[in-house]
Amino acid sequence: MRSLLFVPGDDERKITKALDSAADALILDLEDAVAPQRKAAAREICAAALRSAKTTKTLFVRINALDTGEAVADLTAVVGGKPFGIVLPKCRHAGDVRQLAHALDTMEAHAGIELGRIRILPIVTETAASLFGLGTYAEAASPRLHAMMWGGEDLAADIGAVANRDASGRYTAPYELARALCLFGAAAASVLAVDAVYTNFRDSEGLKAEALEGLRSGFGAKAAIHPAQVDVINEAFTPSRSDVEWAKRVIAAFDAVGGAGVAAIDGKMLDRPHLRGARRTLERARQAGALQ
Repeated sequence: MRSLLFVPGDDERKITKALDSAADALILDLEDAVAPQRKAAAREICAAALRSAKTTKTLFVRINALDTGEAVADLTAVVGGKPFGIVLPKCRHAGDVRQLAHALDTMEAHAGIELGRIRILPIVTETAASLFGLGTYAEAASPRLHAMMWGGEDLAADIGAVANRDASGRYTAPYELARALCLFGAAAASVLAVDAVYTNFRDSEGLKAEALEGLRSGFGAKAAIHPAQVDVINEAFTPSRSDVEWAKRVIAAFDAVGGAGVAAIDGKMLDRPHLRGARRTLERARQAGALQ
């Protein structure tokens, strides 16, 4: 999974268009993209889309936060459509993941769905308090935890910031910290780290640069807010042919030395972290359909 496209949950036309896009996953949004008076309609539209969609895409639903009074109604509407996962906004710590997991346990049982089928993808940096919970996911969350996403827009509002990027377009220090902590938290929990959206959907070069920087840092996917962003993200997170060939050479070199902790290619010494990186590269290529 390289790209996750947010789609307003109350817009059937945009959902249909998104289903035809190149996005690996869709996030049908019942939260920020939907006005309060449209929440009920959006639940019905999302539920219908889940039931009728003929797609190989991974389908998530972003519900409203647990403390809004809307989350239970959201879940009641969409669980029967068997989404791949639920995106949980404003997630403060592993306890929120467990609370959602318990609700899903009950709802899956009631709907006759295999227990544990529906995964959870929390957005873990949207409040100042949430940053102090990023170390809790590794051991105290739930087997349903599938990935962790960070976001800087709600965080900026929560702390009263005027902007979250500097004049050059880079995140300022508080948001770089949040981004890094999400990455570390996801790695500690052994789940995928998802980079935040790039809000200027007309700036393809800026998006490309940020996606490539995210990949270099360790993120495995990036969220999008517009279909035009998907191809840029997919290209950035798809290993090139030379990347794949290098990874194959690394693995072959370690195979040749058996259980040794080091190997060499062209006079360069390699150790186990290089082997893990090579395996991750081939797995990303396989998932992207780029592995020959």
